[in-house]
Amino acid sequence: MRTLYELPRFRDRWSYLYLEMGRLDVDADGLTFHQGNGVVPVPIDQLSLVMLGPGSTVTHAAVKALSRNNCLLAWTGQDGVRLYAASTGGTYSARRLIRQARLVSDENSRLRVAWLMYRFRFKESIPEEVTLQQIRGMEGIRVRRVYAQAAEKYGIEWKGRRYDQDTWSTSDPVNRALSAANACLYGVCHAALLSAGYSPALGFIHTGKMLSFVYDIADLYKTELTIPVAFSVTAQKPAELERDVRMECRKAFHEFKLIERILPDIAEVLGVSNDTGESADELEGRIITLASGAEDWGLSGEPQCQSAR
Repeated sequence: MRTLYELPRFRDRWSYLYLEMGRLDVDADGLTFHQGNGVVPVPIDQLSLVMLGPGSTVTHAAVKALSRNNCLLAWTGQDGVRLYAASTGGTYSARRLIRQARLVSDENSRLRVAWLMYRFRFKESIPEEVTLQQIRGMEGIRVRRVYAQAAEKYGIEWKGRRYDQDTWSTSDPVNRALSAANACLYGVCHAALLSAGYSPALGFIHTGKMLSFVYDIADLYKTELTIPVAFSVTAQKPAELERDVRMECRKAFHEFKLIERILPDIAEVLGVSNDTGESADELEGRIITLASGAEDWGLSGEPQCQSAR
């Protein structure tokens, strides 16, 4: 019987793979993606997240294989910018979920976690007597300042964070880029939470949504990852904005060592020391890079199972 320890460690995985206009299936050699006359092998045991976009189908056997290998499967909109549904994680332990539920259910401990998240994100302390509403307000001020600084740096007109999923094409380029970048970040953080056994719904700053904790954790990294990526790519005025944003996000996630950092960072903001299930020596191990992975597949740039638009 497979145990949690037989599964590849989350930190050793590639971040995500986006697929569309094809069929995800299994054959004698493992997981494969069929698109037209082409067949691309998918390294199932080293992926944290597979995002299925429009025009894609998946077989029952492929879903079973992804589940056995603790890889999150998400059904998304075009370019991965809208999440419709997702599978479950593969951990067999509820200890992290129990701790999370205990922390979020107590007003004092919940406020302390929110305070730790703010300190982690902005590298500054705040008075412990502030309320949760005040923390949200302080966070909003800092984020708006980061947006303004990025707009000035890259020479982009910034009118504020505005977008409507139902009228996606009417959003300005930088808002579309931000949504595309954040969708990638949400997917990776969601996969990390499920891999470790946390509940995506039990948030500390965000509440009331089934992905509240995903938003909490993703917010830890936006100012360093998705905001700079979105503004820098938008400034280049690419023909395929969302696709270029995804590719740049993948590069930024690797350079930032996001996959390696997420679980220890979650433990830190929850006030737990080294709660990753790994020893200190193992935490120093290497992370498999997306670039070398692409070479192993015989691909360059973004996987060729991406549709040509």
